[in-house]
Amino acid sequence: MTSIGELFPKCRKLAYDARQQVAQVQQGVVSATDLYVLLEELSRQLNAMEELVYRETPVQRDVWNRKIAELRHECTLLHQQGTQAAHSASRYRNPYGQERDELLRRRRRRGNESDVQDLSQESSSLEQSQNMVFGLIDQGQASLNGLIEQRQRLRGVNRMVFDIGNRLGLSQSTMKIIERRDITDAYLVAGGMIVTILVIYFVWF
Repeated sequence: MTSIGELFPKCRKLAYDARQQVAQVQQGVVSATDLYVLLEELSRQLNAMEELVYRETPVQRDVWNRKIAELRHECTLLHQQGTQAAHSASRYRNPYGQERDELLRRRRRRGNESDVQDLSQESSSLEQSQNMVFGLIDQGQASLNGLIEQRQRLRGVNRMVFDIGNRLGLSQSTMKIIERRDITDAYLVAGGMIVTILVIYFVWF
């Protein structure tokens, strides 16, 4: 049965070959797939070593665990370096890749600036609309206050007319006509107030 001492040199050889292939991937000599296959084999061998390490003595077990950890860390670094090398080689083989990426970045920046301008214009438009609504509400409030003042004045005038009529001895029918006119004026004032409130409601909501 294979021992951990026999697997360790094999793992070191796989790590050495992987380091060589990283440079070859960057040069475009070999593909990154070959490197990944080699690193996968190294990872399997390290897993086998971890299973065998428990058969060693406690002192030797600590030594082997450190060696396995170092090789596994190197395997991870080689995988990252291989990925970067493959990316660099791909960009080198495609001289228009960098220019294309730069154009895409510029387009994104322009798109972001356009979005900011649209949001700014929308905010300004909403602010203008809000100011117009507030202006209409103020006008409606002023009209309502004017109607209330007119109503109060009409009440005072009606009292004066009744007093004068009583003093002059006006007929009962004439007084009733004046009262009906007073009621009609009250309806007109109430109707005007309701219309004003409805206009304010529909404009605001």
